[in-house]
Amino acid sequence: MKRMINTFLILMLICTSPCIYAQKKGNSNIPVFTQFTYQGEDPVYDNYPLQPDEFYNPILQGCYPDPSITRKGDDYFLVSSSFAMFPGVPIFHSNDLVNWKQIGHVLDRKTQLKVYDSGISAGIYAPAIKYNQYNDTFYMITTQFAGDIGNMVVKTKDPFKGWSEVYKLNFGGIDPSLFFDDDGKAYVVHNDAPDRGKELYEGHRVIKIWEYDLEKDQVKPGTDQIIVDGGVDITRKPIWIEAPHIYKRDGIYYLMCAEGGTGDWHSEVIFTSDNPKGPYKPASNNPILSQRYLHPDRENKVDWAGHADIVEGPDSKYYGVFLAIRPNEKNRVNTGRETFILPVDWSGKYPIFENGLIPIEPKMKMPEGVENKSGKEGFFPNGNFLFQDNFKSEKLDYRWIGVRGPREEFINIGKTGITITPFAVNLKEVAPTSTLFHRQQHRYFSATTTMNYVPSSDKDLAGMVCYQSERFYYLFGVTKKGNQDYLILQRTERGSSTTIASTPIQTNKPLTLQIRAKGDEYNFNYSIDGEIFHTLGGAVSGDILSTDVAGGFTGNLIGLHATTKNDAEVEIKP
Repeated sequence: MKRMINTFLILMLICTSPCIYAQKKGNSNIPVFTQFTYQGEDPVYDNYPLQPDEFYNPILQGCYPDPSITRKGDDYFLVSSSFAMFPGVPIFHSNDLVNWKQIGHVLDRKTQLKVYDSGISAGIYAPAIKYNQYNDTFYMITTQFAGDIGNMVVKTKDPFKGWSEVYKLNFGGIDPSLFFDDDGKAYVVHNDAPDRGKELYEGHRVIKIWEYDLEKDQVKPGTDQIIVDGGVDITRKPIWIEAPHIYKRDGIYYLMCAEGGTGDWHSEVIFTSDNPKGPYKPASNNPILSQRYLHPDRENKVDWAGHADIVEGPDSKYYGVFLAIRPNEKNRVNTGRETFILPVDWSGKYPIFENGLIPIEPKMKMPEGVENKSGKEGFFPNGNFLFQDNFKSEKLDYRWIGVRGPREEFINIGKTGITITPFAVNLKEVAPTSTLFHRQQHRYFSATTTMNYVPSSDKDLAGMVCYQSERFYYLFGVTKKGNQDYLILQRTERGSSTTIASTPIQTNKPLTLQIRAKGDEYNFNYSIDGEIFHTLGGAVSGDILSTDVAGGFTGNLIGLHATTKNDAEVEIKP
């Protein structure tokens, strides 16, 4: 009887552990990563040390674009776009607008997020989070370019406890946002194309409004109308009026939008009306936020500012969160669009971002009475922070994400580290990959991991990646050719791959891999003893990791990767 029980337990272990299952079949191609260290090294933070009453801007470094913010009492919640990352829509909580703690993701289930066949820059666009005090409910409305979903909304009574399933919304366009009036009525505003046949130029867009049925969680048919055509002044052919939000103050309705496209002409503009459905009149002092008029070679350059949302702060002042970029010395955007904050002066009729039309500084004064707890007590770090993970915790840090599918489908956390069970998926494929990603959050950084891995064939590979998209990435990993294991560096540009360098490597003991960037210069290093590092292939350009080269809307993702569908070819020099 005892023997039967032991046999049963062994069979159970084989069936439930991917690592044991693979070894039972004779496969040794499951890597174990025992640690990961990310260190920011941006000179700006060394040159601008914080005083006790200061904090750094951006508040969320790396690819956290299109921020939206809402408030309930003393609680503030912030979300950002996530595209084809999984889980989707990271959500942060604060009580003071300085110290932020990630509490999870809004879309954390496959029933909510159907990005399994989406390009990296498809999926979730421009989420807007709003609290409705009249029914004590939070709403997150967004556009999901995946799974035949389109515009959608989810809701919750408590953002700490998860969100509902998706309610699909019956309208087109992008960038929806909800507005709850004090008479109990609700509205949706969004970007859309002009009526058919009325397009006047490339980039001509409109802002529409619908009445929203809170009982059915659906727009009311036939209530839509255009409230902004083109932008502030259509005679000047403004492009990409989008990301609208409505606010009400002193009986006046304010419509705030991004204008100019999410590039170097990006801006934020404001309109007013006596009625939520318009007509809306643009302010005479537009734009109220932009970096587009400034010298292109300014120090500590921040650019592309726009796509904003406003909230009243704990000190009764207003603040606005918005996206902007910090390009490197070659004006490339490897960290993606980040989340910044500025105080908003609303002492006059129109709000205006304080210092939002002059060069944005790397640090700000804190609201009175606030203590900077960045990187402490679970609060999100900024500046030149250190992030270390030895994968001993039962729950992964929220900063670790997958692409197109859940991390849980390929990872297993054990006593020795984290294993990644490889999918038969190549990084070029528009499919879930077996890769655990961390955002690049600095222009200067190092990312280091230690890996135990023995490939079984030339189709096996495990290591690290710098991934801008399925068509632009660097792959740095261990594979096999014949009876020899090799470390290889592959560059993929526009979907076409070339091997930069390869070297024979011993895999009978742990291998330390490291990616180090200094602006546009990236080095892919390795060590067999964990102390002395060698660079494979010399310094390479980070050009393919920038949105100005690769296109799209994301920043570089640093990944721990495994595959059984490797296409990186070893080059053996005579």
